[in-house]
Amino acid sequence: MNQPARNQPASSGGAARSPSEIPARGWWQILKRTAQQANEDRLMMEAAAITFYTLLALFPALAAMASLYALWTDPATIQGHLSALGGFVPEGGMQIIEEQVSRVTETAGGTLGFGAVVGLLISLWSSNQAAKAMFDALNIVYEEREKRSFIKFTAVTLAFTLCLILFAILTMMAVVAVPVVLGMVGMGGTAETLLRYGRWPVLLMLVGLVLACLYRWGPSRASAKWRWVSWGSAFASVAWLGGSAAFSWYVSNFGTFNETYGSLGAVVGFMTWIWLSALVILLGGELNAEMEHQTARDTTDAPDKPMGTRHAEMADHVAAR
Repeated sequence: MNQPARNQPASSGGAARSPSEIPARGWWQILKRTAQQANEDRLMMEAAAITFYTLLALFPALAAMASLYALWTDPATIQGHLSALGGFVPEGGMQIIEEQVSRVTETAGGTLGFGAVVGLLISLWSSNQAAKAMFDALNIVYEEREKRSFIKFTAVTLAFTLCLILFAILTMMAVVAVPVVLGMVGMGGTAETLLRYGRWPVLLMLVGLVLACLYRWGPSRASAKWRWVSWGSAFASVAWLGGSAAFSWYVSNFGTFNETYGSLGAVVGFMTWIWLSALVILLGGELNAEMEHQTARDTTDAPDKPMGTRHAEMADHVAAR
């Protein structure tokens, strides 16, 4: 696949300094390679590994959040706020979340603080393992091997995990808290409309920013310029948000998980949604990688260097026609 720069003509984007300069012919080549590499890199299997660790992290995280939330409000209020997630989380996933939250909030009040601490610690470890699985998968996508030391690698994944937890909290606030606050304040007119519907574009941009950071610093290589990770992050964020809504609608109206898997139907449906989410993220990374692979220009965030000295496989080589 990798050839000298002269084998990729300018008419295909071989001299492109940004993805916007790649012509239609080059984009067709990029899309074909993205589909081919997604199969060769076994992205479905990599997404399954990420799903496993995400599920390990999810339940203690729910327990911790419910325990903390229950210190300030009652179980009925919590259940009411969770219903706001129904448009994006599949029906089976909502069932699992509601059951877990109900179980935790019914626990005696004196044990909630301890449960929150234990849940947070377990969730942090499991979430970090999920982040490591994602970073490993991105190394495969970008054709890199892990060159960071164990300590540095763990520090990077832990920092990303903490940022992701903060992002999850902000997302919950946008989805759940905004309608509650609007109801309490009684704000009306244009201001309420802007807050109620304007949160979704903001959430979409935040998802795109998080994914761009993941693609930029996840792989073990010289970081790519922002413009070479933004297109894949935009694709992945739109596909994830739209796909989540579509999958939730499908499960609610046509899903047969319960008929097929019985009592495990809710778990299988929720697991499928997480797997699809991970797969979309990896596909966004694959798209970014093949965009870099299309041009002979230096795509790394450093002073321009000749090919072969950029410390990034996709930037150091150009794809064949």
